[in-house]
Amino acid sequence: METVLQLPDSEDPCTVKEVVDALKKERLYPRHESKNWGDWIHFEGHQTVISIESMRGLTSSATIEHAEDESDELTPAILRAFGRLNWVGVGEDGEYPL
Repeated sequence: METVLQLPDSEDPCTVKEVVDALKKERLYPRHESKNWGDWIHFEGHQTVISIESMRGLTSSATIEHAEDESDELTPAILRAFGRLNWVGVGEDGEYPL
C-alpha cells in the first residue's frame, strides 16, 4: 500500500533535512539515503520506507511505501511529521489534511 504526500502549490518546497528532522521529533529513527534516481528514508527495524522526490535537496512530493506484513504503528507519526511541515495527503478524491 502507498500513501502519497505533497506540499500544496501555495507552499515553498522544504529541504529533505527538514523532513528528516520532523520525523525525528516524532521519535522515529529515520535514515536518509540519497541515490542518483531518488531519495529514500528508512526506519530502523521497519520495512516501511518513504520515497522522496528531491531536486538539489528540496522536496515537495513523497510516497510512503507501507510494508504489507508490518503493523501500522509508524503511519500516524509519519503523517504528523509531514503535517507539521504543512504537507497534505493526496487520494482519489483529491487533497486531504494530515
